[in-house]
Amino acid sequence: MGTDTLPDLTQIRAWLDEVPDPEIPVVSVTELGIIRDLRYEGRTLVVAVTPTYSGCPATAVIDLMIEEKLRDKGVQDLRLERRLSPPWTTDWVTPDAREKLRAFGIAPPIDGTAPDGRLAGRASRMAGASNLSVACPRCGSTHTEQQSRSGSTPCKAAWRCRDCLEPFDYFKCI
Repeated sequence: MGTDTLPDLTQIRAWLDEVPDPEIPVVSVTELGIIRDLRYEGRTLVVAVTPTYSGCPATAVIDLMIEEKLRDKGVQDLRLERRLSPPWTTDWVTPDAREKLRAFGIAPPIDGTAPDGRLAGRASRMAGASNLSVACPRCGSTHTEQQSRSGSTPCKAAWRCRDCLEPFDYFKCI
């Protein structure tokens, strides 16, 4: 690109669509909803990134991958900004990403169950009751059970299907 021409933000977002999440490479950082803002401050491109949670071990790798992608595309004046407020929520995961997760064998987060207080059943789950019905990504059955709140990565929980007997990860609603 010419020295006077800055790529438009639509083009930059398209480039970031190519950056996979390092822990779940079937979805991109944009599909997960962690790219919160793109803007120019003068000639400096500012990319605001909200990690899935503040202690996410993949955050540094994600930042590096974003920087490498943009530098490969000719963006030299770049600043990454960590944005923790509002905190990331699984409600930001795109519909396409949810389908990709399911096809990959991970039950996607259930719409509207993120801890933002909108769902009436949230209070009962916090009190220990579970009215969450997670469909098995392999057979589609909702005859499933949580095995452990901890899964293969911190953002997933271990579940098992009682019908096909297969274990699977559920992308936790956070």
